[in-house]
Amino acid sequence: MVSFDLILVLLVLAFILVSLYFNLLGISFTFLIGVIALGVFGVLTPREIVSGLGNEQVAVVILILLFGEILRKTNIIENIFDWRFRNVRKYGGFLSRLVMNVAGFSTILNNIPLVAVMMPYIHSWAKRHNVSPSKLLIPLSYAAILGGSATLIGTSTNLIVNSMVEEQKLLPDLQPLQIFDFSMVGIPMIIIGTLYLILFSKRLLPDKRPISDELQSHNREYIIEAKVKANSHLIGKTIAESGLNQIQGLVLAAILRKSFRITSVPSDVILDKGDVLIFAGETKNIADLISSNSGLILPEIGMLTKMRKAEVVEVVISQNSALTNRTVRDTNFRGKYDAAIIAVHRNGEKIEGKIGNVVLRAGDVLLLFTGENFISRASDTRDFYFISKVSEYLKLEWWKNVVLLGGLMLAIVLAALQVTSLFMGLIIMVLVAMVIKVTTPKEIPVSIDYNMAMVVVLSLALGTAMLKSGAAAFMANGMLTLFLPFGKTGVLTGVYLITAILSAIITSKGAVALIFPVAISVASKMGVDAVPFVLSVSYAAACTFITPHSYDTNLMVSGPGGYSFRDFFRIGFPLTLIYMIVALIILSATYF
Repeated sequence: MVSFDLILVLLVLAFILVSLYFNLLGISFTFLIGVIALGVFGVLTPREIVSGLGNEQVAVVILILLFGEILRKTNIIENIFDWRFRNVRKYGGFLSRLVMNVAGFSTILNNIPLVAVMMPYIHSWAKRHNVSPSKLLIPLSYAAILGGSATLIGTSTNLIVNSMVEEQKLLPDLQPLQIFDFSMVGIPMIIIGTLYLILFSKRLLPDKRPISDELQSHNREYIIEAKVKANSHLIGKTIAESGLNQIQGLVLAAILRKSFRITSVPSDVILDKGDVLIFAGETKNIADLISSNSGLILPEIGMLTKMRKAEVVEVVISQNSALTNRTVRDTNFRGKYDAAIIAVHRNGEKIEGKIGNVVLRAGDVLLLFTGENFISRASDTRDFYFISKVSEYLKLEWWKNVVLLGGLMLAIVLAALQVTSLFMGLIIMVLVAMVIKVTTPKEIPVSIDYNMAMVVVLSLALGTAMLKSGAAAFMANGMLTLFLPFGKTGVLTGVYLITAILSAIITSKGAVALIFPVAISVASKMGVDAVPFVLSVSYAAACTFITPHSYDTNLMVSGPGGYSFRDFFRIGFPLTLIYMIVALIILSATYF
C-alpha cells in the first residue's frame, strides 16, 4: 500500500532533482528545504535530522578538507611541484608529470584543495611556455579525481558514502569502509586513466585563450631586474637553452655583465654567474617569476626572502610624495616600509637600466615585495596609495614541511593498520599545525567548509527518510525488476549507470544522497554482500567526467579553462565508460 510518507518522500526527491538540475537554489539550500519539509510532516524527527552531526565520518570529511586548506596556504605543494617540473618546457613532458603527480598526491590529500593549489601553478607554467591552460586544466581535474577515488580520504564523495554506511541501520553487519578498500579499482584506473589523458588530451582538448588574458586589469608593463644566482642551473647555458627568451608576457630586454651591456639579446649568448637580466613584463608574470624555481634572484628583495609571509602588491606614488625625484636605491624603502621595490611602471615611457638607478616620479606604479610589517608601517603614509594585492607567499621552515606531510602519512598508515582512528590522527595533526604556528586558532573556523558539512548531514537525514518511508525499497524493486534478469552483475551495472547519470546531471553529492539508500535496499533484497554496491555508488558518483558540474574539481577548472559542455563530454565520456567497465569487471570478479 502506498503511504503518505512514501508519496511525500518521492515528491521531495523530485524537487531535489529539478532544483539541482536547473541549479535553482544551490545544493545545500535545496537539501535543507527538502529535509525541513520531511520534518514538518513528521517523516523525520528532529533527532533524525541532526543525527549526522554525531557521525564520526562527517567529522573526518570536515577535518580532511580543513587540513587540505592548511596545506594549501603553505608552500609545501608548490615546492614539491617546482622540484618535479624543473626544466620541463614541452607540453607532453609537463602533462605526463602533472597527471602522474597529481593523481599520486590525490590519494592522500583531498582533491579539491589540491586542484586549488595547482591551478595558479599551471596558469603560470602555461604563460611562460606559450601553452593554452585549456590543454592542462581538465587533465588536472581528471587526475585529481582518479587519484582521489583510489582511497577513502582522497575525495569527499567516498567520505560521504562511508558516513552513510556508518549511519544506515538496514544492514547491521555492514562495516565502515577502510582507507584502501577503494584501491582495488582505483589503482588500476590511475594507470589506465593516466595513459588515456597523456595519449588523448592534446587531440581532444580545445586550444583557448585564458579568460584572464582577455581582461586588461593589472596589465601594466614593468621593468624588472633579475640576477643569475651563484649556484644557478642556468650558468653555462645559452639564452635559447635556458628558455628565458620564451617566457610569455616577459621580454628579455638586456643583460648587464660587469662593465658592458648586451641589448637585443642574441639567443646564443651564454649565461654566467652574476649576470643581471633586465626584463619588461606584466604584473602577474613578474609575480610568477618570483615564485618559480627559475635560477634567478631579485637583488632588490634581499633579506625579505627569509620572511615567513610576504606579498606582492601594487602602489602608485602620490603627487606630494617624498619619494619623487629620488632613485630607488636612495629611498631606503626597505628600511622604512619593510618592502622592496622590485619593478617600476611609468605609463607611456620606457625605463632602462637597473631598478636601483631609476629616478621615481609622481604617478609611477611600483610593484612591491612586502614583509610582515609593511601594513603597519605604511598605514598612515602619504607617499603612495595602495592599488591591489597581486599574490601572496607563505614560506615554512623545512622541518615544518616534514612534520605536516610526515604526520599526515603516519595518521593514514596508523588508520589503515587500525591502530588508531583516522579522526584522532587528523585532529592531532590540526593541533600540531597550530603548535608549530602554521595556522592559528582564529584561522581554523574560517577554513572549515560549513557548506560541505551541512550537505553531508542533510544527505544522511534524507537517506534515513528514504529507508523509513519505503521509498528506497520502492525504487529498489523497480531496479530489480529491470536488471535482475541479467544477474547480479546486471543489477550492479544498473546501480552504477543510474548513479553515474544522476551524478552528471545533479552533482556527485546529490547522486550519492539519492542512490545510496536504494543500493543498500537492493543488496538486502537480493541477500548479497552490500560492499560492491556501496563501492559502485562511490566510483560512479565521483568518476563521472562528462559534465562540468558532475564533480567539484570539474566546476573549479571550467571557468578558468573557458570550457564548454562539449569539451568535457568529448574527452570525459570515453574515460567515464572505461572506468565503469573496469570497475564492474573487478567488483564482479571479487564479490560474485
